[in-house]
Amino acid sequence: MKSNFGKLNMTTEMHPFERVLSVSTEDIELELRGITEISWADFWLNPRKLRGSDFLMRWSQGVWSEKRLIDAVNKTGEFYAIAYGPSGTAPTDDVRAFELYFERLEAAGLGNIKRPDLLVFRNSDKEFVDEFLNKIGGEEELPFITEDKLQPLVQKAIIAVECENSLWVAEKMPDYKTPMKAQKRLGGKMGLAKTAVLPTVIIKEEDRIPLNKWQDENKIPIHVWHVFFDRAYGLSFVEAQRLVSEGLILPTEQVFQAPGGATTKKAIYKYYYHYAYPLGVASERPQLIPAFIEDKNGHILPYVKFEGGSLTIADAAINVLNQL
Repeated sequence: MKSNFGKLNMTTEMHPFERVLSVSTEDIELELRGITEISWADFWLNPRKLRGSDFLMRWSQGVWSEKRLIDAVNKTGEFYAIAYGPSGTAPTDDVRAFELYFERLEAAGLGNIKRPDLLVFRNSDKEFVDEFLNKIGGEEELPFITEDKLQPLVQKAIIAVECENSLWVAEKMPDYKTPMKAQKRLGGKMGLAKTAVLPTVIIKEEDRIPLNKWQDENKIPIHVWHVFFDRAYGLSFVEAQRLVSEGLILPTEQVFQAPGGATTKKAIYKYYYHYAYPLGVASERPQLIPAFIEDKNGHILPYVKFEGGSLTIADAAINVLNQL
């Protein structure tokens, strides 16, 4: 069967800051009921304004999940992970600094370059990696350096990782452990109902083409690691392509909203966790603590911040890394 990849690319050009913080409207659960209009015009974030707690939570959640994965990999003693893409190397403790980081990236003309979020190395290469990062001014400078100058670092990696996360306890999702059955919409192939709610590994169509290009040019395999509250799953990019090309996974259209208010339709692929390998299990869950930012006029915007928690890498994931 001909691949569905590339058929549904419905995104419009968007500033990288807004692209990183875009939230699926299906996932937006925080609402201010009874309020029809809120003006954020005086918000001390320029030139893009965060319009609600959902986007601050998205920022906090993304930072937390990537740090959780890096810590989990590094605790194995066998492998060493670093942030590589701009969302992972950006400031993590100040949302305005986070935005200004993307402003700098855009000014450098590198805002629309897509790179995987993490690089994973064998622990024996840790000294080389640390020395390389020290020479360039730290991993936060990686997005501002062209890829040809990063090849000594990239070629030491065993895999590159694209990170995704979801605000779900995987084992409590209604269709967790539901077996796959023949589906009419899949031409009789095995799958689950379109409305099934279960852990999935997600790849956005807008990311697929640039990630595929990165993988081909660098000859480093990409895996997608999806983090839930209680566990995480991994899927190789090559396997993801096979599942789509064979008609086992179909695209889903979703509406995403950016902090600036713009909405766009995006095709995403949701891969059942049945196809993925167990990446890790939470040995300690994070705390959800109250936080807020304050504008120049004293307006307060509260949100929930993710803090703590730890993930233990599963033996199955260790085996995958060792085979590479």
